Amino acid sequence: MAKPGQPSRPRSDHSGPETGTRQALVDAAIETLHEEGFAGASARAIARRAGCNQALVFYYFGSVVDLLLAALDAVSQARFVRYSAAVEVVTNPADLLAVAVDVFREDLDAGYATVLVEMIAGASSTPGLGAEVARRIAPWADFAESAVSSALADSPLRAMVPTGEVAHAIVALYLGLEMLANLDGDRGRATALFGHLALLVSAFEALSPRLMQRENR
Repeated sequence: MAKPGQPSRPRSDHSGPETGTRQALVDAAIETLHEEGFAGASARAIARRAGCNQALVFYYFGSVVDLLLAALDAVSQARFVRYSAAVEVVTNPADLLAVAVDVFREDLDAGYATVLVEMIAGASSTPGLGAEVARRIAPWADFAESAVSSALADSPLRAMVPTGEVAHAIVALYLGLEMLANLDGDRGRATALFGHLALLVSAFEALSPRLMQRENR
């Protein structure tokens, strides 16, 4: 058993009794990552926020790291529901970029981005954590590819865009923008970038029929 406040190697199994205390610990872990960072996310600090004994961290999760991963899972699941609902109304690339701006701002305002950023930061000093965080990021590439494919369904760009590579770039760009926005507190340049991308997409859509005609000659 890990000592209080010292992260151990993460377990892949986060099973445990679904009780109010367990959920309180997950919620407290999210708040602690947001406000105190990975370095401050000890069993003592999390338990204090949850209003329970720190021994319950290990009872329900086995280690501090597993609790933090459960917190990341909770945030990811909630955001996946939100993202899924948002992209349902997307019919073109411009819509997709507008949705991206909205959820980007929400993630920053609510501190969801900070949770992931802190977990990535903690992976550099915690054995095994990097692989667990990467495993949780991977499904977002699949989600991004599906969203891009849907947005391009009726676009002349569909035949020209490698959706898998674009999806990977979107996830990497999104994570990078969130990290920088959290670091310097300036989200203006990030949201402006989305606007520039929208202009580029519009320009490419306007030009793509001509480009395709040239290729077919």
